[in-house]
Amino acid sequence: MRSTTNGAAAPWDAAAVVMIAQELKDLDGPLLPILHAVNDRFGFIDERAVPLIADVLNLTRAEVHGVVSFYHDFRRAPAGRHVIKVCCAEACQAMGCERVVAEVEEELGVALGGTTPDNRVTLEPVYCLGNCALSPAALVDGKLHGRMDGARLLALVRGAGR
Repeated sequence: MRSTTNGAAAPWDAAAVVMIAQELKDLDGPLLPILHAVNDRFGFIDERAVPLIADVLNLTRAEVHGVVSFYHDFRRAPAGRHVIKVCCAEACQAMGCERVVAEVEEELGVALGGTTPDNRVTLEPVYCLGNCALSPAALVDGKLHGRMDGARLLALVRGAGR
């Protein structure tokens, strides 16, 4: 994620959204690059961005919203300080990812797809990290880890940000 100098996502800025959309509107198929740029800049796609992007691209709000809601990579709310992505694809399922997820959910007190109340950790499902030989796999703040079990993933979560 592109971020401000202090490492946090940039604060919401409608003018910045319009500028991003204007800069990228002439690309072939500009909606996805615009949404990625907005997501990178702010850490999520704020609902206030949808009509701004729709206006620049001469699309309906429903068209823009449909794309935002279809792709799992676009956040609709800010993520926690640390993002844990657990692979839930077939190879990882065969190696016990459901057990890993259940242990982490219980420890953190948050369901897959949610963020802890203290905004420390966001726990997300992904469907293939390309690390099938070392499944179950997870990304912890963008770093790939294999052969996860609940205890190992929780240790990584506890150590995140130190």
